[in-house]
Amino acid sequence: MSSSCGSGSCGSGGNTQEAQQAQMAQQDNAITRSLGKIKNKILVMSGKGGVGKSTVSVNLALGLAAKGHKVGLMDVDLHGPDVIRMLNLKGNLEAPKNPNDLVAPLQYNENLKVVSLEYMMKDRDEAIIWRGPLKIQAIRQFVADMDWGDLDYLIVDAPPGTGDEPLSVAQTIPLVKAIVVTTPQKVALADVRKSLNFCKTVEMEVVGIVENMSGFVCPECNTTVDIFKTGGGEELSREFDLPFLGAVPMDPKVVIAGDDGVPYLSSDAKSPATEAFAKIVDAVELRLPAVFAPPTLNMATADSGSSDCGCGGGGCDPDKCDC
Repeated sequence: MSSSCGSGSCGSGGNTQEAQQAQMAQQDNAITRSLGKIKNKILVMSGKGGVGKSTVSVNLALGLAAKGHKVGLMDVDLHGPDVIRMLNLKGNLEAPKNPNDLVAPLQYNENLKVVSLEYMMKDRDEAIIWRGPLKIQAIRQFVADMDWGDLDYLIVDAPPGTGDEPLSVAQTIPLVKAIVVTTPQKVALADVRKSLNFCKTVEMEVVGIVENMSGFVCPECNTTVDIFKTGGGEELSREFDLPFLGAVPMDPKVVIAGDDGVPYLSSDAKSPATEAFAKIVDAVELRLPAVFAPPTLNMATADSGSSDCGCGGGGCDPDKCDC
């Protein structure tokens, strides 16, 4: 045992712990303020990799933004972020002039803001080699430190599986709802069942299921061929008694557009894929209308004349409240 305890240095550990707790509480308040301005939070997830979660996330965000909604797109696939490449967004993170100010997300257009870890990296090809605690903290900072402002929808693009990232989103963003993406074949459906059971375990409401790669659109004749079969997602929705949001066929033009950073599904081009995705956007908008729900903030009651709330009398202001 070290004799340094008698010198008082043992107390520094307690002070450090108290400082960390205070910092965490301050960040919790920032998260609450940020989420209080967002009407709908949607986690796009799947137990299976390669089913097109990012394609669904990007085009859902673009589709909602095209209908006039204020939308945020947050990429929490920290090891393989693709969102800003699919949108061909350039630029890097710029620290605000005032250290106390929030950080500006990337702006795709007047209705769509985007945040991704690649936005914060000088070398976008650098590997992210992080354990759980760092990933959890990054996701919390994506919510607390970014200037999302008032949003109708926040779309969160998750990596495959039911690990740190979707669990951190579930714990950081109360009332977040899931859209689960699958492809039709049984191997994918087996993994996606795990996602649905994850949602049940963490008590996350499922908005519905999307079946991606549901057939292949021939570029010559524009007809659809069932390469991966079809109907598996709809069958799964019946099995779990969940809404089926729609099926999107494979379209080579969608792949090319994603690589070029010009998402095809958001264009005016007519194809089975664009028509199918338009129906999915409509279904999400119907199930999650852009109606403001009172934020669940842990705020003190502000009595006129006397209150411990930082807002003072006259009611709480989420931008000022320090309760």
